[in-house]
Amino acid sequence: MKKFGWIALVVFVAGMLVCPMAMAKGQNGAAGKSNIGHLYLYEKNPTDWAIVAGGAWGKMKYNLSGAEFEFVFNGHGLQPGYYYNLIYYPDPWPGTGLICLGQGLVNDYGDIHIMGSVDTGDLPAPGDDNDGAKIWLVLSGDLDCQNAFMGGWNPTEYLFEYDLITFDDLNE
Repeated sequence: MKKFGWIALVVFVAGMLVCPMAMAKGQNGAAGKSNIGHLYLYEKNPTDWAIVAGGAWGKMKYNLSGAEFEFVFNGHGLQPGYYYNLIYYPDPWPGTGLICLGQGLVNDYGDIHIMGSVDTGDLPAPGDDNDGAKIWLVLSGDLDCQNAFMGGWNPTEYLFEYDLITFDDLNE
């Protein structure tokens, strides 16, 4: 992944300086009482799954319920020129039954924009070992979207969810 110098951005909360990344959990989930949710994705260290300070990251805005899973994702700090897919990844490995939500190409600035509306059914799907849905940004070459299968594994090049999400398909 393309590495950028880390700029320490802090905020003053209850008499203490706090790094926004430490507060990220409060930024995920529903936006008030609306039908809009937010999810941050981060580059993580696969040895301990800690967020990589100054690493690549992204934010997805999505509808919590609807006839289809509607979302907008913007990622930053990625390696230019690579194709990525935003996916729903059900456990257990190897994640058969994954859903490819959309694909994009990282631009010269390390940014990617993926948006879409996909008939996913409820998330997480029946049979998923998780209490919520995992959303990942992975290299397109590591996937077989047609057969809903992930064969490659290059976790240092991916963005992983900060939290699990749910989606209620109103057609089911």
